[in-house]
Amino acid sequence: MILLQNVSMTLRAAGRPVDILKAISLEIPAQQSVAIVGPSGSGKSTLLGLMAGLDRPTSGTIMLDGTNITTLSEKQLARFRLRHIGYIFQSFHLIPTLTALENVLVPLELSEARHAAQRAAELLKTVGLSDRMDHYPAQLSGGEQQRVAVARAFACHPPILLADEPTGNLDSATGAQVIDLLLSFHRDFGTTLVLVTHDHTLATAMQRVIGLRDGRLESDSLSIMLDPAQSPSFCTGEAR
Repeated sequence: MILLQNVSMTLRAAGRPVDILKAISLEIPAQQSVAIVGPSGSGKSTLLGLMAGLDRPTSGTIMLDGTNITTLSEKQLARFRLRHIGYIFQSFHLIPTLTALENVLVPLELSEARHAAQRAAELLKTVGLSDRMDHYPAQLSGGEQQRVAVARAFACHPPILLADEPTGNLDSATGAQVIDLLLSFHRDFGTTLVLVTHDHTLATAMQRVIGLRDGRLESDSLSIMLDPAQSPSFCTGEAR
């Protein structure tokens, strides 16, 4: 479960404070799929980064699976993220000097997982890249890089998957494949999925849509599609 209580984020720009998020309170139950939407500058990516522990709020409390991450040291937070959170960036953030397989291996080796190489290879096969394991990011298409990023994010079976505009740099067909992967992990493993998106079609495919505007919670609605088993296939346009 993700629980935010009166979370605010203020940064300084040109020597003046700028309120990015203003007293956000919300609860996301385990295994729910959620889209965070809103105009540019509304605070969507900032909110997601706070949920991931990539930044710390100016005030307020963030609880993930019963742990108050706002009180953790940097070392404790890094350890917690490794085991509990998978994060997918819009710009992939793969390590350019490592192959696809080696990129997926990184979190597995950090967590000292058994049979790490086998696990990484299985994940790349799951995302359709069994023939691209030894390729470097520069040798992969944008869609292939994002699929490697999805495999890496899910390497340690985190209970929470966070994605910041995961299809923002992809064409519609390739983006659909990536979203199908995220939904399949959500459905098959009961993973809590929270993503930021500007895509209305993608947002309404989630079980819940949270709207931000000017750093405040503007709307919060449940979708008709509450059963994860009914998540649509973006590649076929039909329910699975």
